[in-house]
Amino acid sequence: MPRSLAPRYWGAHLLALVLVGIAAWLGLWQFGAWQDHRRAEAADLTHADPMPLAEVIGPDDPFPGNRIGQPVRVAGTWVPAGTVYVSGREHQGREGYWVVTPLAVDGTAGSALPVVRGWVADLDAAPEAPTGPAELVAWLQPPEGTGEADDDPSDDVLPQLRIADVIQHVDQDLYGAYGVAETPGPGLEPATLEQLPEVDALTAVRNLLYAIEWWFFGAFALFIWWRWVAETNAGPDEDAPAAERAEERSGVGP
Repeated sequence: MPRSLAPRYWGAHLLALVLVGIAAWLGLWQFGAWQDHRRAEAADLTHADPMPLAEVIGPDDPFPGNRIGQPVRVAGTWVPAGTVYVSGREHQGREGYWVVTPLAVDGTAGSALPVVRGWVADLDAAPEAPTGPAELVAWLQPPEGTGEADDDPSDDVLPQLRIADVIQHVDQDLYGAYGVAETPGPGLEPATLEQLPEVDALTAVRNLLYAIEWWFFGAFALFIWWRWVAETNAGPDEDAPAAERAEERSGVGP
């Protein structure tokens, strides 16, 4: 019988099994934490409860990266003269335009939030811009910035919804964001959200590294146990007579 299987060594085998099991469990726990953090960052907020716009972003604030798609409640007054149309937007397989009208937000000294009121296939079919006060719920989106140039800056058609382009059509300051109306305006189809959260490559990377570290420790413990078993079995058999063991050590045989 191999020496490592003798009852006196069962404690060592059990210790190795426990250490490897603990390392594997801790590694899985850290790996699960890494996945949970990434899922949280990529959470689809579009179905969350609406929040007041002021609690998510201020007029001069940069866009909060963890609030892409967050529904917000907005109250203000329409700025019809600032209406623009964003080209190249698809809806149910058809290409058309977003209809965007700024909303001067109450309590902000006139700062306006560009609101995508909806989608239209043809500019000739676009309804008149609304006027007066309004209250609505919109999904918050960061400004676009594809770098596509506007071939005709003098018209109301834009290739992308970039704040720097929209601000040329209004007298108000603009938020560093835009909203997509949850309910499209009269005569318009719903607009499709262009941007949803993306997970940064470094999100919760520390948890992933901890998981790899624990698995490495487990593999190292397993390696040490395997070497110990191999060396133990390769040594002289302690169950053999003492004279035979002495001959094995001295190299003298019959």
